Amino acid sequence: MTQRLNLFTAAPKAVEPLVALGPILDASTLEHSLMELVKIRASQINGCANCLHMHTADARKAGEREERIYLLDAWRESSMYTPRERAALAWTEALTKVAETHAPDEDFEALKAVFDEAEIGHLTILVGAINLWNRIAIGIRAEHPNDVKLKAAA
Repeated sequence: MTQRLNLFTAAPKAVEPLVALGPILDASTLEHSLMELVKIRASQINGCANCLHMHTADARKAGEREERIYLLDAWRESSMYTPRERAALAWTEALTKVAETHAPDEDFEALKAVFDEAEIGHLTILVGAINLWNRIAIGIRAEHPNDVKLKAAA
């Protein structure tokens, strides 16, 4: 696959606010590990290889256990995730598949049991942001580092 466009050079002013969201969300009270799980889960649903490569690597660097990354696609069937993570993952799935789910009340109620309003706001923005990044990366055919290495070796 060949990258179609470098968005950072093609539309730098439009990308700036998206990049600026990262530090704002990082400064929230959401746990870094939870945020990486959310990014990975949305990227799994959307099939974004570039984002999956980036966020699984970031999660590992931050100390996330391999088995929790491997089981993320089946988190509902595993007891390895905390109540906060479970609520966040359900919300991630609901918003990522919003055309199908319409963000169910029961998923929002589960959030309210373990997150305060500011955290719910930050989590909702995080889910929206990773979905936007997924769509950008898929649309421009962003190459993840392993694809670049394979091309260079060929």
